[in-house]
Amino acid sequence: MTRLFALIAVIGALVIGAMQLNAQSSSAGWQRYDAAEFTMAQEKGKTIVVDIYADWCPTCRAQAPILEELRQERGSDDVLFVKVNFDEEKAFLRAHRVPRQSTVLVFNGNAEVARSIAETNRTRLRSVVLGAL
Repeated sequence: MTRLFALIAVIGALVIGAMQLNAQSSSAGWQRYDAAEFTMAQEKGKTIVVDIYADWCPTCRAQAPILEELRQERGSDDVLFVKVNFDEEKAFLRAHRVPRQSTVLVFNGNAEVARSIAETNRTRLRSVVLGAL
């Protein structure tokens, strides 16, 4: 019985480690939200794609590969891709009236031009983001 519990604990640790590694690698090329940098990008008139995520959110995990695909396709000096941690950046959430994680916002300069909430359908999520770029 003790061996079974030890085996379950090891498997659980491996699964959690793999999930954390996947989350870290999928965020490569994304900028972590910084209020000053975000404001500066808005003032420069950049297009900004914002992924509001939570590490514990299954919908966010489903959105991640779609958003990463878009970042790889459309990332440039004129388009900034930013990750906002739902559990840490409460001031951003209040300022932009974001009620939940798994929200994607697109800004052109200071203007919000698109919003998607909890969308995991690849075609629809791509359409919202690409339509705003």
